[in-house]
Amino acid sequence: MHILMLAAEDGALPGGKVGGMGDVLRDIPPALAALGHRVTVLTPGYGRLSHVPGARQVASVAVPFRGRSELLGLFELPARGPGGAVRQLVLEHLTFAGPVYCNDPPDRPFATDASKFALFCAAAVRALLEGELPMPDVVHLHDWHTGTFALLSQAQPRLASLRRVFTIHNLAMQGIRPLRGDPSSLGAWFPGLVPLPVAIDPRYKDCYNPLRAAIGLCEALHAVSPTYAAEICDPASGLGEGLQRDLAAAQEAGRLHGILNGCEYPDALPAPLPHGDFLALARREVERWLAAGGVAAAAHVLALRRIDERLAAGGEPARLLTVVGRLTEQKLGMLVARQADGRPVLEHLLEQLRDDELLVVLGSGDGDLERFLNEAQARSDRLLFLCGYSEALSEQLYLAGDLFLMPSRFEPCGIAQLLAMRAGQPCLVHRTGGLADTVRDGVDGFVFAGATEAERLDNLLARLREALRLLRNHRRKREALRRAARAARFPWADAARAYVEQLYR
Repeated sequence: MHILMLAAEDGALPGGKVGGMGDVLRDIPPALAALGHRVTVLTPGYGRLSHVPGARQVASVAVPFRGRSELLGLFELPARGPGGAVRQLVLEHLTFAGPVYCNDPPDRPFATDASKFALFCAAAVRALLEGELPMPDVVHLHDWHTGTFALLSQAQPRLASLRRVFTIHNLAMQGIRPLRGDPSSLGAWFPGLVPLPVAIDPRYKDCYNPLRAAIGLCEALHAVSPTYAAEICDPASGLGEGLQRDLAAAQEAGRLHGILNGCEYPDALPAPLPHGDFLALARREVERWLAAGGVAAAAHVLALRRIDERLAAGGEPARLLTVVGRLTEQKLGMLVARQADGRPVLEHLLEQLRDDELLVVLGSGDGDLERFLNEAQARSDRLLFLCGYSEALSEQLYLAGDLFLMPSRFEPCGIAQLLAMRAGQPCLVHRTGGLADTVRDGVDGFVFAGATEAERLDNLLARLREALRLLRNHRRKREALRRAARAARFPWADAARAYVEQLYR
């Protein structure tokens, strides 16, 4: 079987990953190739991926867009996977040059990215029609960025036999834009196109919703964990993001499948660095971020001061708590939320730590959350906030941590908890989505829940107290937790087999 995957991210390419989708596109194609299938991965080139060593232009594609013809280059990169069975392609155009995702002002959300990915989808359709892309058996689309492919391809008789599959990585991001009246609108991109009702947002009748279009037009839908697949269909969960009826109908028709993401399990993981060496690594990374400039400079300066203080003090923390990931309301909103006394949960959390215990947060993203964490770092020497991202630092935090915190309000699947568990680090998580499907309370981690926001916050802090008590006082139970976390397995091979059986056939 030949599978064509379209996505905004691919972690196999340098700088091609922003979030968990990048991990999926890096790991699932080789897993499918190992089952004997051919996989082609197509992403935008962002003005740089077409310049990686070994890249070569294999075609040009002329695409009608915004009332004129746009010429895109199709580039082939070195193949990967077993026997080179994963073909890597990128499309290049001036519109794509820059970061994977752009931050548009609140009054024009998704404007830049929606135009960019609409052109990408139109070019993919045109490349198939002109034979520049070999016709696959299945086109597998990932998240809203590729939803316009479903809309455009359904109108092409020559593509009628294609099986279209759509993966929902995060329903909260939908790429909604106006139907017309804006340079970044469906009518501006494709003049004369009459949108199908399924492509119109159910809440904003004058808007185009590419994610809804894909949900309605693809033959099979995939959510990245079984629990998340159930949650987004349940009105009581509040996670359907306005599309509960569409998703419930797909579930009733047998089109929606919950398949858990996977994780790579190498034969051996490196040993964690001594704490002093980790701090030295953190110092080098923060200096590099500081040199690059940007709004996080204050956080970098304070982090350097905190690192130097700990280097001067010497010794290792008795316990290391860790957080790794994008700073978003979804991920860290519970730590910002305030208790009955008016103080944020993070403040209560840090008070539970002893002077010889440390919480390290690695991540960047929402500016308000960056400021919140930096202010918390200024008040407490039990917190080290590293405002950026570094693969080397994240690897060390997974390896060295004693407790990984992931109190997400919702979590479609989650990759960070799998990486922490792989390294033998138990996780404290909210019972939602993929976290509920991967962490077993009292067996390989700690799980909290609650019927209300207040209950969830209280239970988060209560479960943390219990976790710290166990880690401090019960060596055998602590080691049993670590062994169980390390032994948990969620291999990509299982996900690949489920893709073939549930989605592709």
